[in-house]
Amino acid sequence: MLKAAVSDNADKFREVKAAEGLFDDEVIYVSTQGNRIGLDGGRIVVTTTDKQETVSSFPVEKVRTVNVFGNISVSTPFLASCGKTGVSVNYFSSYGKYLGSFVPEQNTIAEIRRRQASLGNEEALGIARAIVGAKIRNSRTLLARKKVRPPERLKDLEANAHSADNMNQLRGIEGEAAALYFGSLDECLIEGWTFEKRTRRPPQDHINSLLSLTYAMMQNEVMSALRQYNLDPFIGIMHTDRHGRPALALDLMEEFRPIFCDAFAIRLVNQHILDHDDFTAENRLKEHALKKYLSHFDGYMKETFMHPKFRYTVSRRRAVVMQAILLRKAIVGEMKRYHPLVFMR
Repeated sequence: MLKAAVSDNADKFREVKAAEGLFDDEVIYVSTQGNRIGLDGGRIVVTTTDKQETVSSFPVEKVRTVNVFGNISVSTPFLASCGKTGVSVNYFSSYGKYLGSFVPEQNTIAEIRRRQASLGNEEALGIARAIVGAKIRNSRTLLARKKVRPPERLKDLEANAHSADNMNQLRGIEGEAAALYFGSLDECLIEGWTFEKRTRRPPQDHINSLLSLTYAMMQNEVMSALRQYNLDPFIGIMHTDRHGRPALALDLMEEFRPIFCDAFAIRLVNQHILDHDDFTAENRLKEHALKKYLSHFDGYMKETFMHPKFRYTVSRRRAVVMQAILLRKAIVGEMKRYHPLVFMR
């Protein structure tokens, strides 16, 4: 009984934090429509539309990223301060579609980006093999954690990924593995929720909506980590370059999709954090549900685990940054190969 009460209080606290746009020292989410972000005495302040009430405030020096959802206004002094202090501002629609970013011109070491752009075919293929192999392994691990028997073919595809002859072959392996994996995802869900296939633009059901939103949020985490370590998110290795497409971010986040993103979406459903009434007719989260989602996502990214390679405790957010560092080392030749984040169980 006491445990349930504590859990209820924790949920209420998270929802209050979400309503205030308040999260940890590094990342702020602002989603209450009509609110305003400004600067006051060295602090980032979130106020109501009429500026009559301060909803929350944060010391500038502790903030790394501000995520803005929907109809939120920002002041020129706030953006000028972000430019000086290296704070990125990411813009999303009110339902979580990524729209673009304000990125300060810091951490722009040209030599690293030159090495990134001139990466040889063999080096690129080696990194891509490691990423795809890790994604398939993590897919198998997630299914096993949910007491779902992974398709046997996934084991073969994981091995094939590490010996692929070229990028096209590797992409084909990844595509087949993803189809098999998603074909088993429905078995991970509690009664009342179903998943038939992956759909997007727009997502055709509530699970696909949660997956798309979580992938967008993870892409944002990865882009921030890449920029922090001077890598250009738009110069890809496996994903082809396309105008406005953060190809390298999409590359790196592949290993996180099943074990971080899909696992989070499943948690939201299976733990009854969100239900079908939290969605609009267009399969988008309602405003109150988006606040709850963002609060839980932030908490999820701060949760810690034992890193399977380095054997010390890290948060998921820190793990993403660590992989960006390892990727940079592999690209510039400081490491012979890229070491992805792989969970064997």
